[in-house]
Amino acid sequence: MTVKFIGGECDFGKPEIILNVPIPANLSHTGKFHWALKPVDRCIAPIVQALNDGKIYTAGCCCGHGETEGSIVLHDGRMLIIKNGKCARGDKNEQKI
Repeated sequence: MTVKFIGGECDFGKPEIILNVPIPANLSHTGKFHWALKPVDRCIAPIVQALNDGKIYTAGCCCGHGETEGSIVLHDGRMLIIKNGKCARGDKNEQKI
C-alpha cells in the first residue's frame, strides 16, 4: 500500500495516513458519490482500506485515540466498533502498514 504522511497526528503521536476513500452522496458537497484523499488514523487505516477494497464502503472513522472505543461508519449507516483496537487499549505499538 502506498501511503502519504501528513502533519496531523493521533494522540499517540503517529502521523495519519492518507487513503483514497469513498465519499457518500449525502456527505458530498456535490451531492454525488465520489472518491477523495482523506486522513485516516494510522492504527485503523489497514481495516478501512480492506473494507473499501472489498466494496464495503466507509463513511467515517476514528480510532478512539485511547479515550474510547474506535469506530468505522459504513455508507449504509451501520457502525463497526473496534473494542480491542490497539489505540483503544492505549498500546503505543500500533499496527504497521
